[in-house]
Parts: sequence; C-alpha cells; structure tokens
Amino acid sequence: MYVIGTAGHVDHGKSTLVKALTGIDPDRLEEEQRREMTIDLGFAWLRLPGGRQISIIDVPGHERFIKNMLAGIGGIDAALLVIAADESVMPQTIEHLAILDLLEVTHGLVALTKIDLVDEEWLALVRDEVRDRLRGTSFATAPIVAVSARTGQGIDDLLRTLDTTLDHVPSRADARGRARLSIDRSFAISGFGTVVTGTLSDGPLRVGDEVEILPHGMRARVRGLQTHQTRVDEARPGSRVAVNLAGVAHQAIRRGDALVIPGYIQPTTVIDARLRVVASAPHVIEQNDRLELFVGAAETPCRVTLLDCEKLAPGEMGWVQLRLDRPVVTLRGDRYILRQPSPGCTIGGGRVMDAHPARHRRFRPEVIRMLEALARGTPADLVQMALADDMPHPWSGIVQTSGLNDSLAREGLAALLETQQALVLAFRQPGTFHPGLDPAKSGDAEAPEPGTLISGTGWRMLRERMVAVLRQYHARYPLRRGMPREELRSRLNLANEALDDVLAYASTHGDVQSEGAFVRLPEHEARPTAEQQRQIQQALDLLRTAPYGPPAPDLDTELLGWLVERGVVTRVTPDVVFLNSAYEEMVSWVCDQIRDGGSVTVARFRDRFGNSRKYALALLEHLDERRITRRSGDVRIRY
Repeated sequence: MYVIGTAGHVDHGKSTLVKALTGIDPDRLEEEQRREMTIDLGFAWLRLPGGRQISIIDVPGHERFIKNMLAGIGGIDAALLVIAADESVMPQTIEHLAILDLLEVTHGLVALTKIDLVDEEWLALVRDEVRDRLRGTSFATAPIVAVSARTGQGIDDLLRTLDTTLDHVPSRADARGRARLSIDRSFAISGFGTVVTGTLSDGPLRVGDEVEILPHGMRARVRGLQTHQTRVDEARPGSRVAVNLAGVAHQAIRRGDALVIPGYIQPTTVIDARLRVVASAPHVIEQNDRLELFVGAAETPCRVTLLDCEKLAPGEMGWVQLRLDRPVVTLRGDRYILRQPSPGCTIGGGRVMDAHPARHRRFRPEVIRMLEALARGTPADLVQMALADDMPHPWSGIVQTSGLNDSLAREGLAALLETQQALVLAFRQPGTFHPGLDPAKSGDAEAPEPGTLISGTGWRMLRERMVAVLRQYHARYPLRRGMPREELRSRLNLANEALDDVLAYASTHGDVQSEGAFVRLPEHEARPTAEQQRQIQQALDLLRTAPYGPPAPDLDTELLGWLVERGVVTRVTPDVVFLNSAYEEMVSWVCDQIRDGGSVTVARFRDRFGNSRKYALALLEHLDERRITRRSGDVRIRY
C-alpha cells in the first residue's frame, strides 16, 4: 500500500487528473463542485498495472488553502506534481515544490496536464522550463509525463510511470512498531458513530484495539476499519484508513489530533529540530520569531529559539528549539514545515530531532553536540542518548525519546547490551515478571518487552548509591530489620515500578535482600549488643513481675521496636506494653467471653486479670482498633 499526494497550482487540473486516473471525483464538498476548485483534502484510490494498490490524496492548490494542503501531504510516500501545460510554472507550483523538498519527498513524477490546449512546440518549451525549475530540488530527476485528462492522452503512460517510480519506494507495511494515525478528518455516520481518517504509520491497527486520542487523552475502542471502502480486520502501516470508534464523540476530535496505542507516546509543547530556511523566504529568521508549525496533520503557532546562531538567512540551516502554543503529537524523525502567518508564505522546515527535550539555553556546546549526534545517530546511539541521564527508564520512554520504532530500538539496545553500555533490569510480559531473563534475547522480536533499562554507568552509580544509603541506615538503626521500601524509593528518587525492577535485579545479583516492605544489605543482621541484651533482660524480668499490669519498660524506641518486631512484646499504647504471652492470653479470654456471653465489660476484664482500669481500657480500646471488638454503650461486643 502506498499513498500518493498531488501538488501544484490552483486550476492546473489536479482533481480532474485524479478522476481520470481512478474514476473517483475527489472533490466531495458541494462548494468545491459548485466553484470547480478544491478547498479541502480529497481522496481516491486505484490499482496500478503492476498490481499495487495506491491511495491518492488530492490537495487544494489555492494559496488560501495551503494549510489544508499541509494537513494531507505530510504522510505520503510519493508526490504527483501537476503543472498545466498552458500556464507552466506558477507561484503555488513553486511553493508546493519547496514544501515537498523540505519534507524530503524524494520519490514522485511530474504530470504536464492540459496538453490538448497547446501545440508540440509550446509543450517542449514548458517541459524545458519545468526541468530547469526542478534542478536542485528533490524532484531534479523526476520523470515528466504529458497528459490530457479530457482526451485521455498519456493516462496509460502516467500509470506505468507511477508504477515504475514506486519500485524504488520502500514499503511501510511491515513496520512492527505501535500504530499512530494523524487524523485529517473526523465525522459521524448514522448507525455507525464516530469515524476518523488518516494515513497509518509506525505499526498495524486492529479491530478491537484500545486507542487513545491525543493530545486530549480520550480513550476509545476500534469498532471497525476500512481501507478503500473495504472492511478489514487489520490495517497495515502506510495505508489510508477510516477508523470507526466507540466511546468518543466526533465533535471532540479535530484535525491534527493523533490516534495512538495508549501508553507509548505523549504530546509535546517543545521540539528540537534542524531547520532549513528556503531560499525564497522573504526575510531572515531571528530569535523568538513567531511562526506556524505544521507537523503531521496538526498546526500550531510557535516561537523559534535559535540555538547556534543569531539569525538564519534564506538558504541557511541551523539548530532550533520550537516552543509551541498547543501540544502536538510527534516523534523523532517526523518532518515539519514552518510558515509565516501573515502574509502567508513557507519559511522553512526539516526533521524533528527530539520531541521531548528540556528547554535549552542558547549557544550551549553540549546541546549542539547532542543534536548532531541525534542527526547522524545509529539506533544504538539513539538508545544510548535516551539513557544518558543514567537513571532507570521504562521501555516505552526509551522508544519515545529515541524516536525509533520498537524493532529499531531493540536493535539498538542489543548492540548496547553486547558492550555492557546498557542493562535491562527486568522484562515484561502480560501478567508475568522476569527478573534476570537472558538480556541477549532483547533483540529478538519474539522476546518479552523490556521493562526497565539503565545505562551501564548509571547502574554502577545507582548500585553504589543504594548500598551507601542502606549502609547508613543500618548504622543509624542497627536493630531494624531493614529500610522501608518507600523511604529507599524516596532517597533514590525512583518511580515505584522502577524501584521494583531495581530491587529485583539487585537481589538476583546479591547486592541487597528485599523482604516484604523492607530492604537490607545481605550482611546486615539486627542483633543487640551485650549492653543492649542486658537492658532487654531487665525489661523482660520487670514485665514478668506483673504480666497483666506491667510497669513501662525502661527501653529506648529502637530496642522496644526490636522486641515488637520479633513478637516478644506487644505495644498497645505508647506507655502500655505486654509480654506477648500475656497479651495473647487476654485476647483469647475476651474472644471467649464474647462468644459465650455476647459481651464483656471493662470491670469484668479488670477483675479477671487483677489489673487497673488503665490496663483494661488500654487493651480493649486496642482490640477496638484491630476490629476484634467494638464498643456498644458500656460493653464490648464482637466487631
């Protein structure tokens, strides 16, 4: 499946040519048919002589509708540049060609239309002029085919040439990433509900998939899929697709929103990019210029921060950070266009290098080095860059930050694992957890998805910091069994899931012992000193003298906590502590009394155990808190 986009000046016959090629009139709006002028995107499809199926996006040629043109042209595989033979190259021909060049659309052909209106000599002159205009652009060697949509002359030749051109265009159908659809239309069909359309990229989409509409974060379910008005169970990357959604109203979705698989991509309002200013730009770009960004089918005003220069003149290139007024959904490698809002004209464009960067200060050498590495980076370079802060990251975050699809990101990770520049702390499969699973399998598409990753340097630093934190804790609290997990998580500044994976990996390698809610070093053992043993023995002897009404033991908080943790004593209030044997005897008696007689009073409890009201009330209120009993007037009954 391939997507072809038309381009060219208004009234040069783009829509008429599409209808001649496909039999489908792309001008679907009543106003378009009345004015005989394309206003918004139109769509058609056909099967080429070689058997390929293609979709055609027909774009408006009038300068007033350039925004609509940009909404459709971003996801195409090749372009059909339409130039009328009776008018030759016109202003929108030049601007559309510049846009194709900025978007790096390197595959396509030129259709010289309306040849029935000119003679052979004029046609030859126009062909030469067009070839001159194409020189130095991505269409410099594009074939030029003369056609007449009215008479049919040249149509078969155009179809064969288009087929040949696509021989050199790589198919996107086998991409194994996660589906992403930049939405160019949203509407409702009676009896079906919400439908959105767009060109699918990055991965397949299936009926029944749960999806998310960004940047709003609305969840929906794929009820149905159509490609070329044919129902399918699965749509492949690179195809034009209509998606019937359940769970969301079409009014809540607008052009430029993105349909994605939940959890792997987030909207952004800051983008790092390489910017090329077109030679025809009317002025230089200066720091903090306000322009309009077009990426995918989305558009938003933005402010330009020049990172490596004071200004960018027409024809120059530079590194920029774009700070957006509204969030958009984009990934590294996506192509974009910048336009001046008034008077409207295309200023430049390029590729997104980082879709979720920090806000940079200007003229920072380390920032420029990072961006240059991103520009020339291999998958391993890009995964390494995503791990550069030496902190643990979820796999979805690595894929998003690197801008790679899942397959390429795994390829990059495998290279880093071989040289121990990265570690996979845990792998994920639905419902399972794999600490220590063979990391060499990470490059295998059938392997479980990596869970949490960290750079090799980052792991060494994190391990050292974790061991130091635990050692300090044990020194301060030698009688505690270990450090509470939540306290350790806070000290290490980790997310909950990251801590789980860090501890699983560290436990597997003998660095720590994780025991329920506590973490300790393997060599740590909570053992009192000889002096502490003497204090403990004195306290226990004191408790045994009056087990049901004991005096408060003269122990510090740590020693008392050690006895509580080991089940030697039970602390029911800050100053009432019972031997555990006495505590269990009293609890058992209360339960028996309630079972046999229905209730128990403070007085009966006090008389039975010969203690004061202070101890009786403390124990019974403690049982209320444990929900063994509850107070009803002056008695305790079963909770």
